[in-house]
Amino acid sequence: MYLTRHQTAQGPRWAQDGYFLPLSLGLSFLLELRRSAMVELLTALPQDEPATGTILAPLEPLHEVWAAGVTYLRSREARKVESATADIYEKVYDALRPELFFKAIGWRVTGHKMPVGIRQDSHWNVPEPELTLVVNCCHEIVGYCAGNGLSSRDIEGENPLYLPQAKMYDGSCALGPGLALTEPDELSHLPIELRVLREGSLLFQGATRTSNMKRQLADLVAYLGLELDFPHGVFLMTGTGIVPGNDFSLRPGDTVRIEIGSLVLENEVQSIRHTLPPKLHGLNSASPTP
Repeated sequence: MYLTRHQTAQGPRWAQDGYFLPLSLGLSFLLELRRSAMVELLTALPQDEPATGTILAPLEPLHEVWAAGVTYLRSREARKVESATADIYEKVYDALRPELFFKAIGWRVTGHKMPVGIRQDSHWNVPEPELTLVVNCCHEIVGYCAGNGLSSRDIEGENPLYLPQAKMYDGSCALGPGLALTEPDELSHLPIELRVLREGSLLFQGATRTSNMKRQLADLVAYLGLELDFPHGVFLMTGTGIVPGNDFSLRPGDTVRIEIGSLVLENEVQSIRHTLPPKLHGLNSASPTP
C-alpha cells in the first residue's frame, strides 16, 4: 500500500495507490489504529476516484518529525572530523542509548519537488539521506518514506550545543514523495542512494544500505517512545550513512535526489532569505564555500 497527500480544491486530501480516500479520513486517524486494524480498514475501502493535484509532504501539520544521529559508522567519522569535541560522538555511537532530537513539526516539512533551504550564516551545508519511519500511536513501525535532513556541519562542529540551530531551520527537512506501508522486516536491507546535481552535472554520488546501520530500527522507536506519547503517530528519521567529503557544500540551485527503496525524493536548494543583523554580516566568510 502506498499513501500520498494531494492539494485539492477541497484542501489537502489523502490517497491510497492512486485513488482518493474519503475526504474525512486522514493520516492522524489511521495512526491512532494498530497496524493490523489500519491495513484492514484501507483494504476494505473502495478505489473509485483517481487522485489528482500536486503531491504534498506526506504528513499533517501537527505531526512531529524526530531524528536519530550517529547511527552509521560513516556518520560517526564525519562528526569526529567536524567537531572539536570528537570524543562525544565516539561515545554516543557505542552507547546503549541513541542520540535522538526533534527535527521539525509537520507544517515546516517540505515535500517532493519543493525547495529545501541552506543557512546564510553557515558555509558548510550538506544533505542527509535518511530512511524515515512512520510510527503509529502503539509505537509500531507501519511504513517509511524518503527523508532529507539537511545539516549545517560547521555550526554543529563549533559546539555540540548548537545542534538545534544546525539541524532545525526553515527548509531543513524534506519528506516524500509518499508513504510506503510495509512490514518492518522489509526495511532492514533497503538501498539508499544520494545524487547531487549542479548546473545539470553530477557533483556527488553515494550509496549505502540500511543494513549498515549499527542500531536496530525497533530499538530507535522504543527509545523515542520512552516517556513520550504520540497519540496521532510520529515520523523518525534514522540517520545517514552517506556524508560528502569535507570540500563539499550545497549551493542555491543544486538539486538533491534521494532514492530509498522504491521511493525517490527530489528537491532544489535555496538560500533562506532572512536578514542578518549587521554584526553578523560576514559570519560565514572565514572559510571559503566549496
